[in-house]
Amino acid sequence: MNKSIVVLKTGLTLGYLFITVVQGAAQEPQTRALTLQEAVIASLAHSNELKADGSKMEAAAAAVQEAKNSRLPEVDISGQYLRVNEPNIHLAFSPSDENTGTDGGNAASFPTVDQALIGMASASLPLFTGGKITQGIASARFLEEATRLDAEYDRSHLIQNTVAAYYNLYKAQAAVALVKENLKSSQQRVKDFMNLEANGLIARNDLLKVQLQESNLELALISAENNAAVCNYNFSLMLGMDGNTLLVLDTSDMATAAVTQPVDVWEASALDHRSDYLALASRGKAAKAGVGVAKSAYFPMLALSAGYVGANIPHALTVTNAVNAGLSLQYNLGSLYKAGASVRQAKAREEEMNWHLQQLTEQIKSEIHQAYLAYTQSLKKIDVYQKAMEQANENYRITKNKYENSLATTTDLLDADVARLQAQIDYAYARADAAVAYHQLQERSGVETDAFTAKQN
Repeated sequence: MNKSIVVLKTGLTLGYLFITVVQGAAQEPQTRALTLQEAVIASLAHSNELKADGSKMEAAAAAVQEAKNSRLPEVDISGQYLRVNEPNIHLAFSPSDENTGTDGGNAASFPTVDQALIGMASASLPLFTGGKITQGIASARFLEEATRLDAEYDRSHLIQNTVAAYYNLYKAQAAVALVKENLKSSQQRVKDFMNLEANGLIARNDLLKVQLQESNLELALISAENNAAVCNYNFSLMLGMDGNTLLVLDTSDMATAAVTQPVDVWEASALDHRSDYLALASRGKAAKAGVGVAKSAYFPMLALSAGYVGANIPHALTVTNAVNAGLSLQYNLGSLYKAGASVRQAKAREEEMNWHLQQLTEQIKSEIHQAYLAYTQSLKKIDVYQKAMEQANENYRITKNKYENSLATTTDLLDADVARLQAQIDYAYARADAAVAYHQLQERSGVETDAFTAKQN
């Protein structure tokens, strides 16, 4: 009996330990290694904006097909079945019967009609519309192209936002790692100073200084970890992942290529590849086609027409095989003086698009110039911060040696340590900022999307 109780208790204990381990594992955040290319692919797949752009492109393609359908013949079929009552008809005179030679003696006789069945069919094929159909199709195609380019621009903009969010998370995680590393050194320094203070080798004031620095680093670590957690959560949602997933970034191929092309080359590339510029140019072409649509009102419309009529009125009339075919010409003379306003409106829209295109050209040149300067400046900052980090490390080493030889104060040592940490953080931030600036220059020049598409393929 006692042995059974022991076995039962052992089983319950093992079960409890198993549940505890499972719950602990479930509470641990899931980690996932993530490269920049994978992040871009995930954000593109999850973007609701790009999905909406896909619907817009489908609507634009349907508009093109609708414009093409104007070339097809119009076919109308109608039929009527009528019930007719027996009307009361009174004639003021009696028709004469020329065959019998009688006049006025016989009343007119009418057939009894109580129903009627009538059917008609007509078809019309446009032959000439003054260019209205052709220009309408061209306008729809240009607008379809503009919609596709709008989607491409949204895609490139989303890629740039993903790059910025990726390196923003990198900066947050780098700050956490550097503060943790410095905090370990600070904690070890506190232990050393506590031993020295206990042996009467240093003043308590020096111990309080290193303890204060440890507290400040702990506060800095809390702030850095909170910032990293927020960045991680928001970036995970942006990629369509669980917000609790801990992302481990791979920045081994951080883009910091040297600028080898002058700014004029980047500007030319932007005017050749920027989707927003090409989309506006397509809308300008659509507006030009709209002028042709408006001018078509000045011309007559010629169509090939055909029809069929059938009727069956019992006791009265039967019509079969009544087919007609020919050409129909329609010319609205009022358009000669009414269409002028529509033409002027269409020309004004075309001119407006041209001015918008000029405005966008200047804006693109300004954006390229700013992005070019920002990237070249970021490369210079990397060199400066790298030298500053080397100088800060050397300064800390020298100050530490001087402190150990009683040639420097505790404040000097702590200041050198803080300067070293700040230099390390500045260098990490500079590398991330340079990578973002590099991708932004590519995005502004219109080649960012092509670069990621090539990597994906």
